[in-house]
Amino acid sequence: MRLDKYLKVSRLIKRRTIAKEIADQGRISINGKVAKSSSDVLTGDNLEIRFGNKTLTIEITKIVETTKKEASAEMYTVISEQYERDYRQVGDEK
Repeated sequence: MRLDKYLKVSRLIKRRTIAKEIADQGRISINGKVAKSSSDVLTGDNLEIRFGNKTLTIEITKIVETTKKEASAEMYTVISEQYERDYRQVGDEK
């Protein structure tokens, strides 16, 4: 399955066009290699997705053409979720 379609079906990214843009900007890696939106993903692949401040690393556990919202989380396992800076815990720094 194409990377952009997988990201949309798994609901990691809401829209396929956004997934395509992010991949084509070089912000997604498959098994450590920068991926294009047309790259194929397979079960067992590790994806690293960089969303601005957040980097999400997942392992693909299942590939299906369509899925319901509730079952989409079963398509991957989160390995790590890192923030460059965690703005949720920032106090009054001046």
